[in-house]
Amino acid sequence: MSSQPVAVIKVHEILMVTMPPDPDDATISNLQAPVLAAMEEHDAKGVALDISAVDTFDSFFARTVVETAQMVALMGGRTVIAGMRPAVAITAVQLGLTLTGVATALSVNRALDLLQRAPQRSRPR
Repeated sequence: MSSQPVAVIKVHEILMVTMPPDPDDATISNLQAPVLAAMEEHDAKGVALDISAVDTFDSFFARTVVETAQMVALMGGRTVIAGMRPAVAITAVQLGLTLTGVATALSVNRALDLLQRAPQRSRPR
């Protein structure tokens, strides 16, 4: 199983991360390294994780997103999940999946607004 590319783009002080439709486990596993490397390289304020193209959300995906958000927080940033589809939200609740400590937004624009307004936290150097 080969992983699909996960785009990480810098938009001002925010990293925009776009998940491909129906990401496989290899793609999800390979999410953390490029996000954390970009956090360090760009001294980013946070991450907007766009999942608007994602049709399925399982416990592995949820756990990886929460862990990634915790890692981003340790680096002084904040993570906002953007664009969750209604069917994905319904499935996540029915499966008992939680995104503890991760903010959500209906759209990428709202996620970027939330992250731009978030106070900059000091990062260990």
